[in-house]
Amino acid sequence: MDFSFSEDELIFRDNLRSFLSRELRPIVSKIDKEGIPHEFVKKASSLGIWAMTTSQDVGGQGASFLLSTIASEEIARADFSMATAVLFLLESGWGYVLDKYGSKNLREEILPRVTAGDWFLGIASTEPSGGSDVAGIRTTAKKEGTKFVLGGQKIYISGVLEALHWGGGHLTLAKTNLEAKHRGISMFYVPTSSPGVEVSKIENMGRAGISSGIITFSNAQIPEENLVGELNKGFYYAMDGFNHARVLVAGACIGAAEAILEIGLEYIKQREVFSTKLKDFEAIAFEAAELKTKLEMAKLLNYKAAWMMDRSPNSDETAMLAAMSKLTAPQVAFEITKSVMMWMGAYGYSKDALVEMGFRGVMSYLVGAEGAMNVMKLIISKRLFQ
Repeated sequence: MDFSFSEDELIFRDNLRSFLSRELRPIVSKIDKEGIPHEFVKKASSLGIWAMTTSQDVGGQGASFLLSTIASEEIARADFSMATAVLFLLESGWGYVLDKYGSKNLREEILPRVTAGDWFLGIASTEPSGGSDVAGIRTTAKKEGTKFVLGGQKIYISGVLEALHWGGGHLTLAKTNLEAKHRGISMFYVPTSSPGVEVSKIENMGRAGISSGIITFSNAQIPEENLVGELNKGFYYAMDGFNHARVLVAGACIGAAEAILEIGLEYIKQREVFSTKLKDFEAIAFEAAELKTKLEMAKLLNYKAAWMMDRSPNSDETAMLAAMSKLTAPQVAFEITKSVMMWMGAYGYSKDALVEMGFRGVMSYLVGAEGAMNVMKLIISKRLFQ
């Protein structure tokens, strides 16, 4: 059993960390206020990290999910508001799905623009009637000649304005067989510029650097060539995508938590209260020890999940490990962020400390993005008792 990274993985991590420390960390406050600059995305794409899981013939690296998890960690270490990490994992996770299931023409039309950092690619599944119950969606797609006509609404969808302004769109789930549940759902690539597609922004608590909003389909006409894979198989493609995305989400939470814990440890080494360093108070020192231990446990679990994604992506064990990672990493990251803010006192609560960005960002993965906590428990328990 080998717990070490390969030499290539270590070089990749070190080079990426150096790039992000120069190009991303200095602008995180600006990102939280104004959004992720498209120029940064273009710079990052020149390193081959945008949709890096896609095949080389469409501009990707064909990278392993372990390598992609390392990248997700490093991006969130630099921007622990989670905004840039969200953008990264959307392109990697859903670029993987389009690359795997999309037609040759669809892949060649979209993915080179995504890997180059020109276009945005996201997922549109959540609806006003519910998020976790993907099989219960109400958006419909009816075949009319050589087109599908979409009607319905999606909500809390990441990247609605990026897709509108940069170009691109979302892999969108819609009912194509009203009599069936999950077996009647198809996946379509829907450009945001399509007639009949309207987007509006929702103001979220955190992750402010990437937009979140509503997509409304009012008789939106989509070419039949934009069907991803087979008709009525979209639910299964989405589950594959969510399993992979959960590993990247966990990686991002771990990266953010690691950076924030490092900030906290440095603070308690320097800060004095009653002529004593904070680190020398047993209550704080022991809490730090527990947090570091939990972080290491979450990291090892996530690496195992990523390792399994590369070896047995469709197995029940892999899906369970992905859910375990998504269940564990956000909770550990939130606990670390909360504790560090409390160590820092009033300073930790201020925007000058930057830590509060992580508090707001990590919360999104506790409330539901890529699956709520109880949904992860449901996935795990079903596999325990099947």
